[in-house]
Amino acid sequence: MPGRPALRRSAAGAIVAILAAVVLAADQFVKYLTTENLPLQEPVPVLGEFLQLYYVRNPGAAFSLGSDVTWIFTIALAVVAGVIVWKAFGLQSRLWAVVLGCLLGGVLGNLTDRLFRDPGFPMGHVVDMISMPWMMPAIFNVADIFIVSGMISVALLVVLGLRFDGTRERDHAPVETDEEAEAAALAEESSLDPHSDVSRRDGASPDAPASASDGR
Repeated sequence: MPGRPALRRSAAGAIVAILAAVVLAADQFVKYLTTENLPLQEPVPVLGEFLQLYYVRNPGAAFSLGSDVTWIFTIALAVVAGVIVWKAFGLQSRLWAVVLGCLLGGVLGNLTDRLFRDPGFPMGHVVDMISMPWMMPAIFNVADIFIVSGMISVALLVVLGLRFDGTRERDHAPVETDEEAEAAALAEESSLDPHSDVSRRDGASPDAPASASDGR
């Protein structure tokens, strides 16, 4: 059964843009609800110890690492967003478009916080609110979910050999003809047995008896 045809670049770019906008909007809406309704640094149980809401403002990365160099994370997020947008122009794969769209939305979600939230550009603190203490001590947000899942998906697509144009690595493997296979087999046999030449320089078979003398 033939696979579906590759997407046009404009269609793939539209998928990336739409998904990124949806993820960004969802992330910022949840952060708005968090800042307006949750107390700062007080746990609010949702499913007991399994899931809690815990509003914090994070100046660093995961586990608040790098709190004194917030601007570095701003630059890193901007670079990642730029690379994704650049790659989106050459996409023809539906899967890659979905994955990069969700990843871009997550990156833009946290980048928006870095650029526009207190204490100001480009040192803004990211709003986190999701806590699962049974699994990890880190507190995260909607953007983080899409960033982590997007990076895992990127790794899987690379391992599976799916290219940006919708083809797979195996589709580009060189095809060996029958003549090339036969020549390779003869070359391998010759390398294993140096006496298996097809003919000697004088045209005689390597196993042929020596020619009779001329009488002298």
